Amino acid sequence: MLDALDKKLLKTVADLESLPKGAYNIRKNGKLLSRQVSANIDIDSNADGTGIVVTIKAGTKNESVHIPVILSQAGLYDVVYNSFIIGEDADVTIIAGCGIHCGSSETEGHAGIHDFHVGRKARVTYIEKHYAMGEGTGRRVLNPTTKVFLDESATAEMELTQISGVDEADRLNEATLGPDSLLLITERVLTEGEQMAVSKNNIILNGSGSRANMISRSVMKGNSKQIFHANLEARAKCFGHIECDAIIMDNGTNETMPALKALHPDAELTHEASIGKIANDQLTKLMSLGLTYDEAVNRIIQGFLK
Repeated sequence: MLDALDKKLLKTVADLESLPKGAYNIRKNGKLLSRQVSANIDIDSNADGTGIVVTIKAGTKNESVHIPVILSQAGLYDVVYNSFIIGEDADVTIIAGCGIHCGSSETEGHAGIHDFHVGRKARVTYIEKHYAMGEGTGRRVLNPTTKVFLDESATAEMELTQISGVDEADRLNEATLGPDSLLLITERVLTEGEQMAVSKNNIILNGSGSRANMISRSVMKGNSKQIFHANLEARAKCFGHIECDAIIMDNGTNETMPALKALHPDAELTHEASIGKIANDQLTKLMSLGLTYDEAVNRIIQGFLK
């Protein structure tokens, strides 16, 4: 069912070497490749057939669901709408990601539009990786949208990573936080050559005691460009923080725009931002241990993106 190319893409974006145990939904070239449900995790196609609905029973603990997408069809731009309903007091991990193999001059792309409804006292960890490869000259495009709705005392931890090979990316993250809820977002993006990546983030702290922390790590090589927007809006007594750091190499460029909006007198909002190059003393230290210049640079970048 899975050929060698499929396996390589799945290993990279979802750490899968074969079909996983438990619940999963694997999509290939715009169609369902394989699906399995579990006693506590159900996966159904949505009403119009444009995506899936993943329903996790209340109280489910220590379970995971894989929903990767792989593309290798020339000229295909795949759009999918997925909904995740996490029941009260559940604690689950959702592993997504998209891998593209381009072997022609035609553009290939994917837009995953996801909405998460996290029930009272529930916790979800969402891991998403984007990666593209292949000898083709066609553009590889990934445009994800993620919308999160947190009920009282709910938690969402999101790890969003763009590994390599993506020519164009336009990401939108939106979140609305209920009372005493917690949102943690870590975004890591690597671009090179003539690649372009845009990340737009809008977080509304709507409930008293809600907390949000967003961390962005960006590396730009070659002539690539990244743009990062993050807006925190506080409507209650709450805490929010944005931290964005970028490393520029070669002729890369970066625009970072954090914005804070306090609509409540007891709101606490902070941000930190830094853009710079790799420090020479870091390179010198690693090269003194026997690494080449390129090896030292790669070691620093990998550590930064972790």
